[in-house]
Amino acid sequence: MDGPVGAASDAGPPAYYRGNESSLVSALKTLLFFTFLMVTLPIGLYFATKAYLFEGSMKMSSSDSYFYAAIVAVLAVHVVLALFVYVAWNEGTTPKDKGKHD
Repeated sequence: MDGPVGAASDAGPPAYYRGNESSLVSALKTLLFFTFLMVTLPIGLYFATKAYLFEGSMKMSSSDSYFYAAIVAVLAVHVVLALFVYVAWNEGTTPKDKGKHD
């Protein structure tokens, strides 16, 4: 009763998984990179543009600079999301594959 089950579990990962391990690691790295960007870029741009661009260079009031810095942060979120979708869509394709049409 234990023979076939034990033999199958000692064989390692299933065949469909073995070839995808590097692509799984690549996808995880991409996800972590864009997660880091999604957290740091909008927050960093918000405070940087508020302090240095809008209040510093343009001499805006504090309430106006909050508003415009928030717009910059929202635009940064959209750019990061668009880049993530683009990279995720093209992940796993080689330059040769891009010219082919099915």
